[in-house]
Amino acid sequence: MAASLWRVVMGTGASSADVDTTGGVEFWRSPERAGWLTKQGEYIKTWRRRWFVLKQGRLFWFKDSVVTRASVPRGVIPVATCLTVKGAEDALNRQFAFELSTPTETMYFIADSEKEKEEWINSIGRSIVQHSRSVTDAEVVDYDIGRPAAPVAADGDK
Repeated sequence: MAASLWRVVMGTGASSADVDTTGGVEFWRSPERAGWLTKQGEYIKTWRRRWFVLKQGRLFWFKDSVVTRASVPRGVIPVATCLTVKGAEDALNRQFAFELSTPTETMYFIADSEKEKEEWINSIGRSIVQHSRSVTDAEVVDYDIGRPAAPVAADGDK
């Protein structure tokens, strides 16, 4: 999952110098959440310990915890592409495991404790809600009048 999302962020055929892989996010400053997680590789299914930073709708990971302006993320997941984040102990038969899924892939992580697992799930879940387009205009109800807040044009009316 991470590699394909990384390719989407990077664009095809562009050098890393030509593309802003961070989306302008200052990941080195005041993250919403940061910490160590063990991540399963996409192609070679080994487990590697990585430093994760969640900020402004993006989940970045690095080889070490010293993250500066000059740091280059090993990968990034735009959380708006994610559908769910949930515990995965049963799926992996590993304690403190959780999964992050998109329409096409599922990525697995292992936290160091149950508390950290729950904190990561909650933080990523909040970020998914904040950065995804999960409510359509037709679903926004003005409770004072009891109907949709604004008329919505049908596709044929545009």
